[in-house]
Amino acid sequence: MTLKSVSKLRGAAGDRGLTCAGEPRPRMQGLMQSVAAVIFDLDGTLIESEVVWDQVRRRLAAQAGRAWPPGSTQAMMGMSTQEWATHLVEVVGVGRTWQEAARMTIDAMVDAYRQGLPVLPGAVESVRRMAAEAPVGIASSSPRRLIDLAVQELGIADLLRATVSTEEVDRGKPWPDGYLRAAELIGVPAERCVAVEDSGAGIRSAIAAGMAVVAVPPAFHPPQPQILDRCDRIIASLDDLTWDLVRGLR
Repeated sequence: MTLKSVSKLRGAAGDRGLTCAGEPRPRMQGLMQSVAAVIFDLDGTLIESEVVWDQVRRRLAAQAGRAWPPGSTQAMMGMSTQEWATHLVEVVGVGRTWQEAARMTIDAMVDAYRQGLPVLPGAVESVRRMAAEAPVGIASSSPRRLIDLAVQELGIADLLRATVSTEEVDRGKPWPDGYLRAAELIGVPAERCVAVEDSGAGIRSAIAAGMAVVAVPPAFHPPQPQILDRCDRIIASLDDLTWDLVRGLR
C-alpha cells in the first residue's frame, strides 16, 4: 500500500472494508470467540481535532517567537498530556513547565470546541450502530476535560460504558494502557474488543492490548503503510463501520 493510496482512504476513492494484510491476524482468530465490545479513539476518529490541535500549538509557538520544528506535529499525535506538553517545552520552546504548556493549550482547545466541535462524517451514527450491538467505549489521549466536553457535544454520553484518558493511566499511546483500562471498565477481555483508530500510535496501542483494529486513516498525517498493514481492516470513513464488518473480526 502506498502513501498515495492511504491518503485517499477517508475520501470516496478509498477501498472499503480492505483487509490490511490480506487476512485477519491469526492471533485474533484463535482468541476471539465473539466481539464483546467496540472501543473508539476520539481525536481524528470521531472528531477532526488533530488539525485543531496542530493549529493551536503552532499559534502558541508563533506567539512565543518560535519556529515550528519539523516532525513535531506527527510526534505529538497520540501522546499523553504530560508527554506532548513536555515536547512543547523542550522541543518547541512553548511555556516554562509542561503544566503551563498544557494549561495554555487545553484552554485554547476548549474555546475552539465551544465555537463548534469538528465532528467527522458518520461519527455519531457509527457509535449508535455499534452500541446497538455491543458495549462501546472511548480510549483517548485527550485530557479528561476535552473528552467530557466532546462526548457532551456529540450527544453520545448515554451510549458509552467507559471513557478513558491516557492521563488516567501510567503510559499513553502507543503503550496499551488506555485500551486495557477501557476493556477493564467495560468488563470484557481486551482480546475480544475491536478498536477503531486513525493514528499510528493509536493503532500500535490497540494491537499491543491484543485487540483487533479497524483503521480510518485521515488525509491529515496518515499512519505509515507498514503500521496500517498490521490492522485487520481499513475503511474509508465511519459510514463504512458496520456490525457485519466488526463481528467478522475473530
